[in-house]
Amino acid sequence: MSSLKNVLYFQAGLGVLANMVLLFFYTFLILVHRNKPMDMISCQLALIHTVLVLTGGDIGLTDVFGSLSIDSDFKCKTTFYINRLMRGLSICITCLLSVFQAVTISPNTSLLANFKLKLKKYMTYAFFYIWSLNLLFSSRWIFYVGAFTNASETNQMKVTKSCSLFPMNSIIRALSLTVTTSRDVFLVGVMLTSSGYMVIILFRHQRQCKHLHSLSHPRASPEKRATQTILMLVVVFVVMYWVDFIISCTAVLSWMYHPVILTVQKFVMNAYPTITPFVQISSDKRIINMLTNLWSKCHKIFKKG
Repeated sequence: MSSLKNVLYFQAGLGVLANMVLLFFYTFLILVHRNKPMDMISCQLALIHTVLVLTGGDIGLTDVFGSLSIDSDFKCKTTFYINRLMRGLSICITCLLSVFQAVTISPNTSLLANFKLKLKKYMTYAFFYIWSLNLLFSSRWIFYVGAFTNASETNQMKVTKSCSLFPMNSIIRALSLTVTTSRDVFLVGVMLTSSGYMVIILFRHQRQCKHLHSLSHPRASPEKRATQTILMLVVVFVVMYWVDFIISCTAVLSWMYHPVILTVQKFVMNAYPTITPFVQISSDKRIINMLTNLWSKCHKIFKKG
């Protein structure tokens, strides 16, 4: 069990560090340079994933709050609410990223081409509705989570070292599960549809390039690299999400969490926000060039010293 905890801590540290690098880079681009519409989405995704990893279980903010003189019940409600909020935002923003990239690479003759010039305007509205709905929808957890007690509350389900879920009415539990599942299935469906659309466009573009230039391996354009990155992120998200979803549903329906299963779920839950920044960093030449220049400057300074 301790080895699993060590892996979880290592994963969390790696995820926070990578997302912080990504967040710094995209914030710098947005504030200083002329940024792309996708950069704003990627910046939010990096911020969401940083907070998601920090609030994921018995690590990060939970340990920080533990050293403060704050009511245990308030600490549990706050960290659990923020974590669930970030999980909802993660799936929504990933879906948004997939849809907007599909619009970006769509041919000028397609119906989606009409939205290209208004991406920033639609993005502002999308951010507002996504954050508002998730803030409201996640607030239900405030009433059903709190500090774990050793009293005769046999119906409590321990979800972290010091927090537990309180018993829910069967109707409320079924309704909550139905609404959450419906939302997630819809968003995953949109992701897969937009991803399929992007695959078709990439296949057509590659076939045209081979025909025009007679090249077996045409050089990838920035748009193609960005599309391939998002397709990879969608695949990773869908796989990790459904593993997490199956574990969560099984636990909620049986109202029982085994400590090992809970630790494995936390690892799966943090896998996507940990993998995402590395995929984005490795596929964005702007980040690679910035890190290379920064490394060379640091090397020169240490060499002179």
